Amino acid sequence: MTALVPLPVLLPLLGAGAALMLSRRPRAQRAITVGVLVAIAVIAAALLVAADQDGPQVVWLGQWKPIGIALVADRLAALMLLVSSLVTLAVLLYSIGQGMTGDESETPVSIYHPTFLVLVAGVSNAFLAGDLFNLFVSFEMLLFSSYVLLTLGGTTARIRAGTIYVVVNVLSSMLFLIAIATVYAAVGTLNLAQVAQRVDELPDHVALTLQLLLLVTFSIKAAVFPLSLWLPDSYPTAPAPVTAVFAGLLTKVGVYAIMRLQTLVFPDSPLTDLLLWAALLTMVIGILGAIAQSDIKRMLSFTLVSHIGYMIFGVALATKAGLSGAIFYVAHHITIQTALFLVLGLIERRAGSTALLRLGGLARFAPVLGVLFFIPAMNLAGIPPLSGFLGKVGLLQAGLAEGSWLAYVLVAGGTLTSLLTLYAVAKTWALAFWRSPEQAHEMMKLLPGTGDAPTEEDAASPQLVRHRGHVHVGSVAFGERDLAEAKRVADADEPDRDLYQRIMDGSLPDRLPFSMVGPAGALVLLSVVLTFLAGPLYGYTDRAAEDLRDRTPYFSSVLGEEAP
Repeated sequence: MTALVPLPVLLPLLGAGAALMLSRRPRAQRAITVGVLVAIAVIAAALLVAADQDGPQVVWLGQWKPIGIALVADRLAALMLLVSSLVTLAVLLYSIGQGMTGDESETPVSIYHPTFLVLVAGVSNAFLAGDLFNLFVSFEMLLFSSYVLLTLGGTTARIRAGTIYVVVNVLSSMLFLIAIATVYAAVGTLNLAQVAQRVDELPDHVALTLQLLLLVTFSIKAAVFPLSLWLPDSYPTAPAPVTAVFAGLLTKVGVYAIMRLQTLVFPDSPLTDLLLWAALLTMVIGILGAIAQSDIKRMLSFTLVSHIGYMIFGVALATKAGLSGAIFYVAHHITIQTALFLVLGLIERRAGSTALLRLGGLARFAPVLGVLFFIPAMNLAGIPPLSGFLGKVGLLQAGLAEGSWLAYVLVAGGTLTSLLTLYAVAKTWALAFWRSPEQAHEMMKLLPGTGDAPTEEDAASPQLVRHRGHVHVGSVAFGERDLAEAKRVADADEPDRDLYQRIMDGSLPDRLPFSMVGPAGALVLLSVVLTFLAGPLYGYTDRAAEDLRDRTPYFSSVLGEEAP
């Protein structure tokens, strides 16, 4: 099985080259890309079985052992590889159905498929990387492919968001290079297994400096608070399938790197208190940002940040139960977050917007869309017996078993975050799906435009109150972004109408194409399947967590006779 290890990296790179050569043949591009992603999913499944039964599968490229590049597929890497391959396949099929790679003039046909495949190669390489420099190469592959995908269409909003994304990630790459140089100067190698062996010989302050440099770098990638402020402004402007794959995968690459760092290289320096505080702040501040949003994309971007905190919570505990819960939750969250953003693409196509002010009645005239949103939304909130509930319970039980006062605080914070997530998605359901389009339109008409001075009608209206830059209609507060949205809808010359006006104009699409609904529905179904397979999956993550804590299987597979 070791011959299969390089293929999840090699196949998408070769496929990217072939797709670029066939830039004038969209059908051939689609066939190549789909074929490559199907092959990666099959290979990932085979590697998962092999890693579980026979231990980590290792390949030294060019047989340059122990100074060359090692690719390692252990239980953790194989699971991440399988989940990511299924998700990227669903996203690609969705984007084909959307017309992103076909008829839409705003999307360059010739570069979408090659860039997407480079992104897939970067994700695969990150999960399989056995040395720090190869991990850095993975991050750079993700960076330049992400920038191209973020800015597809060249709109002002996308260029602005892409610029923010690039600036933050270039800074993190510079920090990563500094960390790599420092590690090499300190221990004379970049291979993770060898670094883990030699770091124990370093003075404590030197080892701690190396750990903090790498931890900060990976925390930027994972969007751990306070290094997460870039994310909510970067993701929502991209096309729906691009946002979906970013939200589902890119931050999880950072979480995976933190997990490797803490368990393989620095197991005796867990920095439990520091990571627990970071996890708590990430959960709470992220979800407070989510409940304040009036656009579903931005709300889900903030919940993405918030739920990273659950994963860091499990890593910080550094126990078998904590690590197992974190691995389970990563697999769950990749699937759920990607599915929700694909469903948002369906909402935008059906209703013309994801702004809550513009939406209403979706459950009535698009019931399938309502089901596709409701199931993953409840799963994200942790409603039993779905996989989100099971993942959270595993993490909270691990926190209670740890027994410290800070762990108890995290248990309380995790419970509060789950309840506030439920509030955020319930508010979205009530406004976008449950109320009528007429009610949404009437509330929109009550709002003044942004920057408008209070009028006599405002003062006389018992429903409308201005306070500290916000407008309150009943119990709902609206900010500047909402007022600008209301002003655009009220403008008689504005072609972008709210849902009620689109219904009255008869401008709604008759139906959503199955080629888009199918992939989104498949990911929603996969999230339900994870619930039914939670027992076997938790058994697998327990074994993966035990491997992470033991380190012996990793050392013996990578270093052979040189292993301690």
